[in-house]
Amino acid sequence: MTAYESTNHAHGHDDHEHHHHDTSGLKLFGFWLYLMTDLLIFATIFATFAVLSTSFADGPTAKEMLGGGLHLVLVETFALLFSSITYGMAMLATYRGDKGAVLRWLGITFLLGATFISIELYEFNHLIHEGAGPQTSAYWSAFFTLVGTHGLHVSAGLLWMLVLMYQVSTRGLTDTNKTRVGLLSLFWHFLDVVWICVFTVVYLMGVL
Repeated sequence: MTAYESTNHAHGHDDHEHHHHDTSGLKLFGFWLYLMTDLLIFATIFATFAVLSTSFADGPTAKEMLGGGLHLVLVETFALLFSSITYGMAMLATYRGDKGAVLRWLGITFLLGATFISIELYEFNHLIHEGAGPQTSAYWSAFFTLVGTHGLHVSAGLLWMLVLMYQVSTRGLTDTNKTRVGLLSLFWHFLDVVWICVFTVVYLMGVL
């Protein structure tokens, strides 16, 4: 390779790195915008739930229906909170460039998230069977909308996680895949924060 070719190769590599950093920054900025809009959606649903929090009509109350199953809600809460820790371990492995560790921690995170969704589906089925479906009263409509919207987000995150695991396993920890791992980390931790609010407002305050 001549000196001219070597210089051009170095410039080309620098340009590629610069382009990647630019696109990564734009993706991160765009994703933060998405999270802000999602936050507004949840804020609206929370406000609606607060307004309807005593609108039980002639149906069962939150204390009657949620009090006995609070232990299951605690299990799913801890499952989601621990999944944030395991995803943090995946991020650390990403920084180290350890592909195997990233896949293992993402796999554990997926299982914890799937546990959360499984318990939530069981709870929904139980409530509907006991006569507290979304059509029972305004409260239960708001309940299923709020908790269900969060559950849909977690399900979307799990699907995203499966796709990401496939991409990492087949293509390795490329710069693009590292960016994707980081974006999903933001989304996953955002869902944990939202769930803490849901758990506090819907379950704890509802039972008390």
